[in-house]
Amino acid sequence: MKKIEAIIKPFKLDEVKEALQEVGLQGITVTEAKGFGRQKGHTELYRGAEYVVDFLPKVKIEVVLADDMVEAAVEAIRKAAQTGRIGDGKIFVSSVEEVIRIRTGETGPDAV
Repeated sequence: MKKIEAIIKPFKLDEVKEALQEVGLQGITVTEAKGFGRQKGHTELYRGAEYVVDFLPKVKIEVVLADDMVEAAVEAIRKAAQTGRIGDGKIFVSSVEEVIRIRTGETGPDAV
């Protein structure tokens, strides 16, 4: 099993969610996040004063899935989240040793 974590622009969330559903994924976890990468934030003007916004709003999506679905899910996220501009985000894939469904006690891929 693998865990995919994707950091994307907030306005792309619906497109990514729909793309993952089309691939056959049922459950995702979404967290509001703030951060920056190469873009290093930006400056804004507020009441005549200029200030730097270091942390930009992002959305973190987490999905745990079977190994055979990883490639399709990553490609779905990449295509749906891409704008072609700086700050589109990142996708991280890591191994998951065990999953346990709390309600039933199921383990492994059955618990996902």
